[in-house]
Amino acid sequence: MDTIRSFLLADWPKLVIPLGVLIGVLLAGRVVRRYLFRALERWTRSTKSEFDGRLLDAFQPPFMLWVLIAGIYAAIDISVLPDRVTVLAGKALLVLWVVSFTAVASNLSGRLIRQHGSRMQGALPVSSLTENVATLVIGVIGLLIVLNGLGISIMPMLTALGVGGLAVALALQDTLANFFAGFYLSIAGQLRLGDYIKLETGEEGYIADIAWRTTTIRALPNNLIIIPNSKLSQAIVTNYHLPEKRMSLLIPVGVSYDCDPDHVERVLVEEATKGAEDIPGLLAEPAPFVRFIPGFGDSSLNFTLICQVQEFVDQYLVQHELRKRIFRRFRQEGIEIPFPSRTLHIKHAGDNGSRPVETPNEQAAIR
Repeated sequence: MDTIRSFLLADWPKLVIPLGVLIGVLLAGRVVRRYLFRALERWTRSTKSEFDGRLLDAFQPPFMLWVLIAGIYAAIDISVLPDRVTVLAGKALLVLWVVSFTAVASNLSGRLIRQHGSRMQGALPVSSLTENVATLVIGVIGLLIVLNGLGISIMPMLTALGVGGLAVALALQDTLANFFAGFYLSIAGQLRLGDYIKLETGEEGYIADIAWRTTTIRALPNNLIIIPNSKLSQAIVTNYHLPEKRMSLLIPVGVSYDCDPDHVERVLVEEATKGAEDIPGLLAEPAPFVRFIPGFGDSSLNFTLICQVQEFVDQYLVQHELRKRIFRRFRQEGIEIPFPSRTLHIKHAGDNGSRPVETPNEQAAIR
């Protein structure tokens, strides 16, 4: 303290030039920030690019901090401080700059991955896991730069991590299994964010996120299903969005044996074709068609109407609307939808044969 006090009292004129340099750099940086970023904002609005806007938003807040670091470094460089102090101050400024730049790069990478990752051809699917991996990689690079700037060798650290990694892997084997399973699910491309899937155990819904430990599925009732990544990677999964979202919808229809099969087929195709014009999710191409399958039933002729819907959840509204239209059209065309019926034969003791039970309809209808 006495040394610093004596220096300030006796050699304070030597601080005038470094302080002037620092103030000059700060003023120049403020002017540059004001006019430069205004020009960049106008240019960004003219290009209408989200990437340029995100880049500008990321670098604007720490700009004055970097100007301050540059000003302090320039002031120290022309000062008469001892060499030891100059070296220590330079290392401290380097660490501060690397840390701030790493934070900005991590934040920017997360934003770009969320907004542009899914649009890039061949890019990894965007999820919490991919964002965290990108942030971790940038953080590790920044740490290595800091250690190198401080003159610290990283080889002993890598050796220690290699030896201790075995113990950590044994202690966290479940966590690591989930992490690598989630990483595999992300890069395999078989399960993507937004896909509608169904597990062999019955759980189904949209994939909301793939994190480092679990995968989150949003079910149709708007509930969240949390599944460990290791369990999901071993499960039998049906992905209703691959190879494409479009899927076939099969609607079974039963009519009376008195009906003409060709007439029934024509009516079903007409209603499905008309419905494609105004029912959301029902596709006109490929054209709907009918098959006489499963065929001859116990009480009815059974047909299957086959049409295409845009994606899995569209089938519910399409079935709802088509069934109503088919029912009304059948009534207009006189096509009967029969009730299941059985004829009961009751054998009495002492009788040699059996006779049917007579009812007002001459049959016992079981509904």
